[in-house]
Amino acid sequence: MNPEMASPSSSSDRRITVLARHLAGVEMDSKNDSISAFPTSGSDNNSVFSHVVRGPEDPILGVTVAYNKDPSPVKLNLGVGAYRTEEGKPLVLNVVRKAELLLVNDRSRVKEYLPITGLAEFNKLSAKLMFGANCPAIQENRVTTVQCLSGTGSLRVGAEFLAKHYLQRTIYIPQPTWGNHPKIFTLAGLSVKTYRYYDPATRGLNFQGLVEDLSSASSGAIVLLHACAHNPTGVDPTFQQWEQIRKLMRSKGLMPFFDSAYQGFASGNLDADAQPVRMFVADGGELLLAQSYAKNMGLYGERIGALSIVCKTADVAARVESQLKLVIRPMYSNPPIHGASIVAAILKNRDLYNEWTIELKAMADRIISMRQKLFEALRARGTPGDWSHIVKQIGMFTFTGTKL
Repeated sequence: MNPEMASPSSSSDRRITVLARHLAGVEMDSKNDSISAFPTSGSDNNSVFSHVVRGPEDPILGVTVAYNKDPSPVKLNLGVGAYRTEEGKPLVLNVVRKAELLLVNDRSRVKEYLPITGLAEFNKLSAKLMFGANCPAIQENRVTTVQCLSGTGSLRVGAEFLAKHYLQRTIYIPQPTWGNHPKIFTLAGLSVKTYRYYDPATRGLNFQGLVEDLSSASSGAIVLLHACAHNPTGVDPTFQQWEQIRKLMRSKGLMPFFDSAYQGFASGNLDADAQPVRMFVADGGELLLAQSYAKNMGLYGERIGALSIVCKTADVAARVESQLKLVIRPMYSNPPIHGASIVAAILKNRDLYNEWTIELKAMADRIISMRQKLFEALRARGTPGDWSHIVKQIGMFTFTGTKL
């Protein structure tokens, strides 16, 4: 061996040593290789991240940050959409507490990793809840369902799968839509375009604009559809309009990607809120569905959701699932078990399921009642304008038509 190459005093080795110590947060004296710590305060010029600028707060979650910092005793959080009690407190459903007690007292439960696709029982029950107990697509094994990290994670996994395997990389999203949609789809590798949805003049659906934009969309493009309780407008198509949308999309070969965050939470009826999705499944066509239990079970922090893809055949569904695993594995490997176990415990137990539907309807009815009270209060005060859109819209969100 060349002794010069092995010498720790060689210039190349010294440069490596200096770099290593620099990354470790120490610096070397140029004369005797002695080590001194970098300054802990003052200039950040020594940081390899000194070029990083402070990012802006999320426009939705940032409101909550500001809310928490505000000392006012009469503040109101109009940021993230989460159900609150009359006292402004988060609500944990009684049925959820019962399910958790069952899980805690089950000594056979363990904390092992779930499979990549998640809890199988949860996946099966989630598909049944959305598509219906007698859905032919389920009976024919044409549906593949994977547990994901709530609605956001389901959308991201589905979008990345489409970016890798679908014939089109363009997705049309309603204008307006949930603020996170454009970011999710863009970062997953899709090109985002919009279609007209809300009409400020009527404070309702711009159905003509919607039809015109989807009619001119590229053949085979992906179309994001809110299953019910459109976020942020509260404006939904009628069932007749949904049928027209379905026929138009199928005639152009457009791929439906449903975002379902409010099943049962909108009208109080699980089947009614699932009807738009079921209309598309019934025609035998393919689609994607992102499902969340944040709102309808109050499991916000459990981050529990599912992605379902309805395919033409069982063989295609099996191959699609194999590719979904390849998307999930390097992303988060496999999903958490607790939230999925709560949902499965409720959906498979008739008594717990019935109790859940009662609590769910109570939440939905309260939101509907609050809309009615607001409408009546505005009318009683002689507020100029027609405020009927407040009671026509549905769900947690509304576009009031006022200008700040």
